[in-house]
Amino acid sequence: MLGNRLYEVQKFLRDNGILISFSGRLSQGLIEEYGEAVKKYLETEERPKSEVYNVFAIYIEQTQNIKNYVSAKLGSPNYEAIGNSSIVTIGRAEDGYYICSGNMVENEDLPQLLERIDRMAGMDKAELKKLYKEAIMSEQPGETSAGLGMIEMARKASKPLEYTVTPLEGALSFFSLKAVI
Repeated sequence: MLGNRLYEVQKFLRDNGILISFSGRLSQGLIEEYGEAVKKYLETEERPKSEVYNVFAIYIEQTQNIKNYVSAKLGSPNYEAIGNSSIVTIGRAEDGYYICSGNMVENEDLPQLLERIDRMAGMDKAELKKLYKEAIMSEQPGETSAGLGMIEMARKASKPLEYTVTPLEGALSFFSLKAVI
């Protein structure tokens, strides 16, 4: 029965410190509404403003990255599967808050993404700041860089960004990204 399954889902969320979770197709409206809910929830816990801001900023960046990736795949035979595969969670662990997101990604897009994250994982805060400034300087007018947001997440996180890749059938894998504040 579905009711028993919901209890299992709730228990899993609670056991893993997950405070907020969303699964499904993301839209700009949903991103904004959940973002406001995240801010209000953290503010009621009387967390430092900088911590609330960093959790909110990383949540926004992760959800925007997913939404932009889905938009870029319009016309792909995998578009619907990718669009419906989004999940974002915010939780609390012993080492702070974490924001974890995931979605299906076409395998051909993984190498560049993983290389960028791996490169940043070995950088300290000063090196990340330098990389961020270089990325800003290399942008063309009117152009936005998906890499800029990833660098900003790495700068705000208290630990290197973590990811997992789960191969799926065909040309897709499930990519998940975790940032700890």
